[in-house]
Amino acid sequence: MRAMYFWLAASLFSTSAMAAGYSEKKSGDLSNSGATPTAVKLKLGNNVISGKYGTKSGTTDRDYFTIKIPAGQQLSAIILEPETQVGINVSFIGIQKGKQVTVPPVGGSPEDLLGYALYGTSDEGKDILPAIGQGSGSKGFVPPLGAGTYSFWVQETATCDCQYKFTFVMSAATGE
Repeated sequence: MRAMYFWLAASLFSTSAMAAGYSEKKSGDLSNSGATPTAVKLKLGNNVISGKYGTKSGTTDRDYFTIKIPAGQQLSAIILEPETQVGINVSFIGIQKGKQVTVPPVGGSPEDLLGYALYGTSDEGKDILPAIGQGSGSKGFVPPLGAGTYSFWVQETATCDCQYKFTFVMSAATGE
Protein backbone atom coordinates (compact mmCIF):
# COMPACT_ATOMS: atom_id res chain seq x y z
CA MET A 1 0.00 0.00 0.00
CA ARG A 2 2.81 2.39 0.89
CA ALA A 3 4.56 1.72 -2.46
CA MET A 4 1.31 2.42 -4.26
CA TYR A 5 0.99 5.77 -2.43
CA PHE A 6 4.50 6.82 -3.49
CA TRP A 7 3.81 5.75 -7.09
CA LEU A 8 0.55 7.75 -7.12
CA ALA A 9 2.25 10.81 -5.57
CA ALA A 10 5.10 10.60 -8.11
CA SER A 11 2.61 10.27 -10.98
CA LEU A 12 0.65 13.31 -9.83
CA PHE A 13 3.83 15.35 -9.41
CA SER A 14 5.21 14.44 -12.83
CA THR A 15 1.89 15.28 -14.53
CA SER A 16 1.66 18.72 -12.92
CA ALA A 17 5.35 19.43 -13.45
CA MET A 18 5.32 18.77 -17.21
CA ALA A 19 7.34 21.38 -19.04
CA ALA A 20 5.77 23.57 -21.67
CA GLY A 21 7.50 24.41 -24.94
CA TYR A 22 9.87 22.02 -26.70
CA SER A 23 13.59 21.43 -27.07
CA GLU A 24 14.85 18.92 -29.63
CA LYS A 25 18.03 18.54 -27.56
CA LYS A 26 15.98 17.30 -24.60
CA SER A 27 12.93 15.69 -26.20
CA GLY A 28 14.00 14.43 -29.63
CA ASP A 29 13.47 15.50 -33.22
CA LEU A 30 10.23 17.28 -34.07
CA SER A 31 8.15 15.64 -36.80
CA ASN A 32 9.35 15.97 -40.40
CA SER A 33 5.79 15.46 -41.67
CA GLY A 34 3.03 18.05 -41.92
CA ALA A 35 0.52 15.18 -41.71
CA THR A 36 1.75 14.17 -38.25
CA PRO A 37 3.11 17.25 -36.45
CA THR A 38 4.49 16.90 -32.94
CA ALA A 39 2.06 18.15 -30.26
CA VAL A 40 3.68 20.90 -28.19
CA LYS A 41 2.11 22.05 -24.94
CA LEU A 42 2.20 25.75 -24.12
CA LYS A 43 1.37 27.53 -20.87
CA LEU A 44 0.67 31.15 -19.99
CA GLY A 45 3.87 33.17 -20.25
CA ASN A 46 7.00 32.48 -22.28
CA ASN A 47 7.43 29.08 -23.97
CA VAL A 48 10.66 28.26 -25.80
CA ILE A 49 10.59 26.04 -28.88
CA SER A 50 14.00 25.16 -30.25
CA GLY A 51 15.36 22.71 -32.78
CA LYS A 52 17.63 22.00 -35.72
CA TYR A 53 16.87 22.49 -39.38
CA GLY A 54 18.67 22.72 -42.69
CA THR A 55 19.70 20.66 -45.68
CA LYS A 56 22.52 18.19 -45.35
CA SER A 57 23.58 15.50 -47.84
CA GLY A 58 20.55 16.33 -50.00
CA THR A 59 18.02 15.79 -47.18
CA THR A 60 16.01 18.72 -45.84
CA ASP A 61 15.10 18.69 -42.15
CA ARG A 62 11.72 20.41 -41.76
CA ASP A 63 10.05 20.68 -38.38
CA TYR A 64 6.28 20.52 -37.87
CA PHE A 65 4.47 20.99 -34.58
CA THR A 66 0.94 21.70 -33.35
CA ILE A 67 -0.23 23.86 -30.47
CA LYS A 68 -3.66 24.17 -28.90
CA ILE A 69 -4.66 27.55 -27.52
CA PRO A 70 -7.39 27.08 -24.93
CA ALA A 71 -10.41 29.35 -24.55
CA GLY A 72 -9.51 32.46 -22.60
CA GLN A 73 -5.91 32.50 -23.89
CA GLN A 74 -4.09 33.81 -26.95
CA LEU A 75 -0.73 33.59 -28.68
CA SER A 76 0.36 37.21 -28.44
CA ALA A 77 3.93 37.04 -29.82
CA ILE A 78 6.58 34.83 -31.40
CA ILE A 79 10.01 36.21 -30.59
CA LEU A 80 12.93 35.12 -32.78
CA GLU A 81 15.76 34.51 -30.33
CA PRO A 82 19.36 35.54 -31.12
CA GLU A 83 20.53 31.90 -30.90
CA THR A 84 18.77 31.25 -34.23
CA GLN A 85 21.06 30.48 -37.15
CA VAL A 86 19.96 31.40 -40.64
CA GLY A 87 21.69 29.65 -43.54
CA ILE A 88 22.03 32.03 -46.50
CA ASN A 89 19.70 35.00 -45.99
CA VAL A 90 16.32 33.88 -44.66
CA SER A 91 14.46 30.97 -43.11
CA PHE A 92 10.74 30.10 -43.19
CA ILE A 93 7.93 29.70 -40.66
CA GLY A 94 4.32 29.00 -41.64
CA ILE A 95 1.05 28.50 -39.76
CA GLN A 96 -2.01 26.54 -40.82
CA LYS A 97 -5.20 26.38 -38.77
CA GLY A 98 -5.95 22.83 -37.66
CA LYS A 99 -4.05 19.67 -36.71
CA GLN A 100 -1.94 19.37 -39.89
CA VAL A 101 0.03 21.31 -42.44
CA THR A 102 -1.39 20.16 -45.77
CA VAL A 103 0.66 22.46 -48.01
CA PRO A 104 3.36 20.46 -49.82
CA PRO A 105 6.87 21.71 -48.95
CA VAL A 106 7.90 21.79 -52.61
CA GLY A 107 5.68 23.47 -55.19
CA GLY A 108 2.84 24.14 -52.75
CA SER A 109 0.73 27.29 -52.72
CA PRO A 110 0.49 29.46 -49.59
CA GLU A 111 -3.28 29.91 -50.05
CA ASP A 112 -4.07 27.20 -47.47
CA LEU A 113 -1.67 28.69 -44.92
CA LEU A 114 -3.06 31.06 -42.34
CA GLY A 115 0.22 32.96 -42.72
CA TYR A 116 3.98 32.65 -43.14
CA ALA A 117 7.14 34.72 -42.92
CA LEU A 118 10.70 34.64 -44.13
CA TYR A 119 12.95 35.72 -41.27
CA GLY A 120 16.63 36.54 -40.99
CA THR A 121 19.24 37.80 -38.58
CA SER A 122 17.77 41.32 -38.74
CA ASP A 123 14.66 39.90 -37.00
CA GLU A 124 16.52 38.62 -33.92
CA GLY A 125 14.84 39.73 -30.71
CA LYS A 126 11.72 40.85 -32.59
CA ASP A 127 8.12 39.65 -32.56
CA ILE A 128 7.60 38.00 -35.98
CA LEU A 129 3.91 37.07 -35.43
CA PRO A 130 2.65 40.23 -37.25
CA ALA A 131 4.89 39.43 -40.25
CA ILE A 132 3.56 35.86 -40.34
CA GLY A 133 0.01 37.24 -40.56
CA GLN A 134 0.96 39.23 -43.66
CA GLY A 135 2.39 36.35 -45.75
CA SER A 136 1.58 37.12 -49.40
CA GLY A 137 -1.03 34.78 -50.90
CA SER A 138 -1.96 33.27 -47.51
CA LYS A 139 -5.29 33.72 -45.72
CA GLY A 140 -3.70 36.22 -43.35
CA PHE A 141 -4.55 37.27 -39.82
CA VAL A 142 -4.05 40.09 -37.38
CA PRO A 143 -2.35 39.03 -34.12
CA PRO A 144 -2.96 37.80 -31.53
CA LEU A 145 -4.05 34.25 -32.42
CA GLY A 146 -7.10 33.26 -30.39
CA ALA A 147 -8.32 29.92 -29.12
CA GLY A 148 -7.93 27.01 -31.51
CA THR A 149 -5.49 24.45 -32.88
CA TYR A 150 -2.64 25.63 -35.09
CA SER A 151 0.12 23.76 -36.90
CA PHE A 152 3.54 25.28 -37.58
CA TRP A 153 6.14 24.51 -40.23
CA VAL A 154 9.75 25.67 -39.74
CA GLN A 155 12.34 25.24 -42.49
CA GLU A 156 15.83 26.33 -43.49
CA THR A 157 16.63 25.37 -47.08
CA ALA A 158 20.31 26.31 -47.04
CA THR A 159 22.96 23.63 -46.78
CA CYS A 160 23.70 23.81 -43.08
CA ASP A 161 23.14 22.14 -39.75
CA CYS A 162 21.45 25.22 -38.26
CA GLN A 163 19.50 25.80 -35.07
CA TYR A 164 16.45 27.91 -34.33
CA LYS A 165 14.89 29.21 -31.15
CA PHE A 166 11.53 30.95 -30.73
CA THR A 167 9.74 32.20 -27.65
CA PHE A 168 5.98 31.74 -27.98
CA VAL A 169 4.25 34.22 -25.65
CA MET A 170 0.88 33.06 -24.34
CA SER A 171 -1.33 35.55 -22.50
CA ALA A 172 -4.87 35.88 -21.23
CA ALA A 173 -7.23 36.72 -24.07
CA THR A 174 -8.40 40.30 -24.30
CA GLY A 175 -11.88 41.36 -25.32
CA GLU A 176 -13.61 38.00 -24.72
